[in-house]
Order: sequence, then structure tokens, then C-alpha cells
Amino acid sequence: MPYARELKKGQIVEIEGQYYQVRQVEAKSPSARGAQTLYKIRFNSVPGGQKLEQTLTGDILLANVDMQRRAVTLLYREGDECTFMDTEDYTQYLVNVSTIEEQLLYIADNMEGLTALLVDGQLLAIDLPSSVALEIVDTTPGIKGASAAARTKPARLSTGLEVQVPEYLSNGEIIKINTETGKFMSRA
Repeated sequence: MPYARELKKGQIVEIEGQYYQVRQVEAKSPSARGAQTLYKIRFNSVPGGQKLEQTLTGDILLANVDMQRRAVTLLYREGDECTFMDTEDYTQYLVNVSTIEEQLLYIADNMEGLTALLVDGQLLAIDLPSSVALEIVDTTPGIKGASAAARTKPARLSTGLEVQVPEYLSNGEIIKINTETGKFMSRA
């Protein structure tokens, strides 16, 4: 059972019978003498994604969950379910689209670097890499010489994600997107 001070981003804990994944941890040190450090922790329920925010002292014990991390790739989507395959032993995991709706915008077919979080053999969440490379499928034509100005335009990517990109980019180019902020980083 981990203490609140030991929690790391991506870890899954059990709170009141529900599984939650740690999304962000902030430590706050009060200025009063003898005061304890407080940890402001943001959780998302898995599955579901409902947000929960708690402020805890470092000596609070949380129920740990026996979780496995497995490297997976997205095989295909069918209706409202996605099928992921373990890259080592080829086990397939079915998951409802609503469970991983936010992450699906960053996942292309056969993408490498995805990690499945499994509890009792059931896929609860997908851990994304810090950046992904996706293709621009729809944007206004690129403007020559537009690299000097820092103006942006909207672009739709192969997964349906819409981001702001520099004016000099055009359809068919592969770009890197930060999965935490959802913003353009660079050409791939």
C-alpha cells in the first residue's frame, strides 16, 4: 500500500471501491513550523475518466492495485469496441471506446509505444508516449515564406484530432503532437 507521498503519475490506486489513475501530483509545503507537506493529487477513474481531486498528507495510505503494464498496439476498431494486441505474447484485449475516448485521438493503427494497464487481465487504460507522429489530412494549403511569422491555422489529423499548426504545413505531412497538451511540437 503506497503512501500519498510515494504516488507517481500513471499509477492506479483503489479509492472507495473504484479504480483511479494518478494524473498529476503537486507537493505544497506550508510555511508554518511543524506543518506537514500536503499533496494535491488529480485522479481519473478507470474506466470512465471521471475526475477526482484530493489533498492528502504524505502519511495517508492508499489501497494499491495489482496492475500489469504490457506493450500493445491497436489492431482495429469495430463498432464501439477497440481490439489491442500484446506485442510479446499476442494476447488480444477488447475495450469499449468510451473507456479510452480521450486517448483514441492520439492512437493510429499499428502505432508503437503504447502501454496497456491491466487489472485482473482486463484492460482499464492506455498509457500514451509523451509524443506521437500523426499525418495531416485536412488543412488549408501551405503558404511559402510563412515560417518567419508565428501564425497558425487549424489542421485535422488522421485520427480526427484537430490542432493548430504553423501556416507553412500542408496536407500529407507527418507532425509530432504532445499527448499531454495536445499541441503541435514539430515535423516528424
